[in-house]
This record gives sequence, structure tokens and C-alpha cells, in this order.
Amino acid sequence: MTTPSHSHRGADEPISPPPGCPAHGLGPGGLRRLYGSEAESDLAGIYEKLRAEHGSVAPVLVHDDVPMWAVIGHTETLHMLRTRSHFTRDSRRMRVVQDGTFAPDNPLAPMVTWAPLISFAEGAEHQRVRGAINDALSTIDDRGLRRFIHRSSQRLVNEFCEKGTADLVSQFAEHLPMAVMCEVLGMPDEYNERLVQAGRDMTKGTATAVESNEYVMSVLYRHTARRRAQPEEDFTSRLIAHPAQLTDDEVAQNLRVVLIAAYEGTANLMANVLRMVLTDPRFRAQLNGGQMTVPEAIEQSLWDEPPMNAQVGYVATEDAELGGQRIKAGDGIMYVIAAGNLDPVIRPDLKASMAGNRAHLAFGGGPHECPGQDIARSIADVGVDALLMRLPDAELAVDEKELRWRQTLIARHLVDLPVMFTPRPPQDVKLRPTMGRVPSPRKEWEVSSPPPRPQATSPAAAVPAQASAAERSDQPLVATPPPSPTGEGERPKGALQRLLRWWRGY
Repeated sequence: MTTPSHSHRGADEPISPPPGCPAHGLGPGGLRRLYGSEAESDLAGIYEKLRAEHGSVAPVLVHDDVPMWAVIGHTETLHMLRTRSHFTRDSRRMRVVQDGTFAPDNPLAPMVTWAPLISFAEGAEHQRVRGAINDALSTIDDRGLRRFIHRSSQRLVNEFCEKGTADLVSQFAEHLPMAVMCEVLGMPDEYNERLVQAGRDMTKGTATAVESNEYVMSVLYRHTARRRAQPEEDFTSRLIAHPAQLTDDEVAQNLRVVLIAAYEGTANLMANVLRMVLTDPRFRAQLNGGQMTVPEAIEQSLWDEPPMNAQVGYVATEDAELGGQRIKAGDGIMYVIAAGNLDPVIRPDLKASMAGNRAHLAFGGGPHECPGQDIARSIADVGVDALLMRLPDAELAVDEKELRWRQTLIARHLVDLPVMFTPRPPQDVKLRPTMGRVPSPRKEWEVSSPPPRPQATSPAAAVPAQASAAERSDQPLVATPPPSPTGEGERPKGALQRLLRWWRGY
């Protein structure tokens, strides 16, 4: 790692602070550490110090004092992500990996160590794997997925709705994304508490992160072998059958990317949005008053509190200049999503609303932009909406100042979100939809009032009642003709109501 030429450290200045010095967050070379007690308590503060000291690109130390460059400017981050001729995700080219400075047991190993998956692929290989993943994702029935998310949300709420109290992190936000992703991947039977906790632990940078990664991979390897032998209508089977001819190792490794990226990011996103709803009176008034929709609230949260703090493992392929710094070939690079989203160059007023603006860095950018971001948005949108509909009077059960966070280099987790509400009976959510085939495109999308209902001339001409829930349970989630006119005594729904029901998927 090269030290910036404009460093103000004098020749007689000590390389590291003496014991007891307040600058305990500094390491060899006077570089700031992005791990340890100071980082865990105020990582955002460290990034602002780096911005003041070095600008938009700063030299830092990650776990085990491994040197890297941290890109904290919004424009510089996008430039790095889009300039594949100078920067790559092939971590095997990183100098600290080649010389052994970055050890295999480093807590960041699951995020940095090269593997045959889309996150580390470049060029033609990246196009081959990315094409297979994109094609498999494109076959997911969006409306069927949203129905499953809604019913899974109801099932989770049923587990605590009669008690009048709940922790919306451990009992809702942590479980819904994993349940949904296991269904998408075709492994619903693997969804359990151990998989949830392993998925969370992998991104914490703890001593058990490597062990958690091994457990998740063992589950995915078994699942890949099952689907290779017995394919079904799910994401995994489509990935295996793709003309790209991915090996079992490639399939399992890329399933990990899809599973963990969607799970961890979405769990944090849901927790952040729910906390905003419960703690900001203006936000809740806007949401309930119809001035801010849940999708808009999600985008605002993605700006202010991105679910992932940073991404590590980029490498300079040749000497280059970035943000005024001279980066040498082989230098390791990370980009800081949280700091980039707060870059004063693009957000001079942090209080200004960013609802509906998708220029944030939460899902990355360039060729490696998150391919499953629409699934993450659907889980958060439908899940938060369903919970607010079931528990409209939910209130924070503790003072906001008592909320606890777990801060790591990779992510910032809300530890718990205790709420209280009026106890309610559970709802019937025993119907379990399947991931049906993609529905045929609709020819007409005009939303209009239903035509006048003709008068029945005889009992035989009367419109039959809708099928019962039990009769509908085995039907695939595919496109169906418009419903028959409403039955006697039922008021026809207005255009807005029907549009909302279609959008929510239930």
C-alpha cells in the first residue's frame, strides 16, 4: 500500500501512537483502523475524519492490519465500479493476498477470498455466469413471489400477534428474507434458525464467520446435488439447466451470493425502515397520510442507512489515479456505501428528501451491480406493508436512545426493535403458494371501472360464487382471466383499490 504523497506526517513523528494515546484507532504507518473498539462505536465518525484528512479516497487498515484504500466519495466509487480496465474484482491479483498478508483465516475471508462465482468473475467469464443468473431470475413470477412474501409475513406475525409485544428484528426482519430466499432457491425445508443465524454471522467479521460460511456452503452443496438429480421449477434448477453449463461448484457458490446478499441486506433494510416508522413522527404521519409510499420510504432508507456499509475485495490492475491519490497495481480497494451516500458533493443538505431517487450506492454499480435488488425491494415493500396493516398501532416499547446497534466493517445491524401493540387474533395463512411459471404478458393494462352487471334472468344465469380457499390452494400462480362480475351484495372495488391489490400481489 502506498502512502499518499500529501500526507502531513513528519519524519520525526512516531509511526504508531504510544500506549494510552487517544488516537488508539491508528495502526502501523499512522493509518486509521476500520475495526476494533473505536470502529465498532463510531465507524461513521472515522469515515468523516478520513474525508477531512484525505478527501474522497483514503488509506486504511482492515482486520489484522491489512492495508487497503477506502473510496468514500460517491463519484469516485461509481468511477471505480465502472472502469473495468483499471479495477477488478479478481482478488487473486491483490498484493496482500499474494504475499500472505491477508491470511485465509482473516474474518473478511468470506468476502475477499476468490471463488468461482459471479462476484469475482470478470470479462467473458463474468458475462457467462451473470447471464445464467439473470436468466434464472427473469423466470421468477413476480406476482407469485409477492403473494408468498405476504403470506410468509402473515405467518410470522401470527407467531406474536396475540402477545401484544414483539421484537421486530429477531422475530420478523431476520426471518422473512431467509424464508423467501429459501423458497426462491427451491429449498424451503432448509429454512431454520441455524441458517438464519449463520447468514447473519457471515458478514459480522467475527472469529466464527468462516465456520458459518462453511455451514451455509454445506447446505447449498447438498441442495445443488439434489436439484442436479431431480430438477424442479425453481431458481436452482434453472441455473443448473442453463446453456452456460455451470458446474456444481459454480452453482453452489453463486447460490451463496444470491442467498446471503439478498438475506443480509434485506433484513437490515426492513429493520431500518421499521425503526424509522416507529421513531420519526413526521415519517409515520407521511406514510399514514398517503404522502409517502412504502417503496419511497425504502429508497429514503437506502440513502440514509444503507443495509450494507461497504464492499471489499477490489484490486487495481495497473497504476492509476483516483480521487487525487496514486493507486498502485495490486493495491486492495474497498468502497464505502454509507460514506458515499453522505458525500457532501452530491448531498449538501442531508435533510432533503431523497424518496424516489435511486442514485444511491446501496446496490453497487457497473457490471457487478446487484442482480437481485428487485427481489430485495419486493421483500421489504410487501413485508413492511403487511406488518403495518396487521399492527397499525405498534409503538416502540423502549426509549429510542435504548436501541442497540452492532457495527462492523461490512454492515450495521439493529440488534433489536421491541414494540407493543393491541393483541390480535392470528389470521388464516395456511395456503402455501408455489413459485409458478412466468405469466404471459398482459395485452391491455388500462385500469377502468367494471362494466355494468347484467340482471340475472334466472338462477342459472346468476354469477357463481368465487372458489373457496381450499379449492384455490393447488392452483399454480399463473396469469388468469379477469374475475367475473361481483356477486350479489358485494360492492365493486374502485379502480384505485383494484390497482393496489394488483400491485401488492394479493
